[in-house]
Parts: sequence; structure tokens; C-alpha cells
Amino acid sequence: MADVPIEMKVLMNHIYEYQKGVRQMVLYTFNRRYAAYAIKRLEHRGINYVMHPAGADTVNLFFGSKECLDAIRLVVNKSLSDLTPEEDFMLGALLGYDIRMQCERYCQRKTKMGRCSGC
Repeated sequence: MADVPIEMKVLMNHIYEYQKGVRQMVLYTFNRRYAAYAIKRLEHRGINYVMHPAGADTVNLFFGSKECLDAIRLVVNKSLSDLTPEEDFMLGALLGYDIRMQCERYCQRKTKMGRCSGC
């Protein structure tokens, strides 16, 4: 495993966490040159995935439960930086991010004021 690039070691850790039930869905952004390797690892384990371009040399790889990925296919149809505040909130919730922090992020993005206090 010493010859495996660090990016793919991180991917394998995400796969391990998903298979152990720590997460229902994972978002991993990595260099596109490893895309074939990543897909092979997921398909070998029977794990559902969706891949989206991220930057010039990077891709976003979502993988996990079919239900979560079905929602991802409906919500994430553009660059993550172009998501509406509502789409961003839903994505964070699907990824299991802290809901209080997601609410704060939503209010910040929605009001463009920073902290939300009784908006």
C-alpha cells in the first residue's frame, strides 16, 4: 500500500467509514487523474456513486446510499459554488454536516449579512 497515492488512501478511508455505517454519503474532491482508480474501487465494492467536474484538474465524487445519490442527481446539476442557499443547505444535510452550522451557513448565504438574528 506504500505505492498508493495519499489521495487514494483518503478515498479508502472514506469507503471504510461508509461501509461501517459512519456515513450514509461521502463527498470527496480529488485530482481527476485518479478517477478511473476510484471508480474501480467503488464498483468492486458495489458502492453507488456520482461524479461531477469540480475544477480544471479535480472532480467531486459523491458515493453512498442510493437514496442520497438520487437526491444528489436532482440537486447538484451545476458547480457546487453555484448552488442556491437552499441547495447548499440540502447538500450539507445529506452529507451529515452539523445541522446548526448548516442553518447558520444558510442564513449567512441567504441574507448576505453574516450572522442571522431573527431574519
